[in-house]
Amino acid sequence: MKYRIALHKSEEGFSVSVPGLPGCWSQGSTEQEALENIRAAIREYLSVVDEQLKGTDVREVEVTV
Repeated sequence: MKYRIALHKSEEGFSVSVPGLPGCWSQGSTEQEALENIRAAIREYLSVVDEQLKGTDVREVEVTV
């Protein structure tokens, strides 16, 4: 899957968040490290969501933008 991210450079390095996944963010000393870290954060985020949805009727819908 692909997710849009917001990457911000600061004096400390890079912070990165995923607007489509509220609360999903990470950081890194370099841009590459921040990108690697947000990939791991997205996987963990989705794992938690899957766990919370167990036993729930989950469906998918297609949205045209």
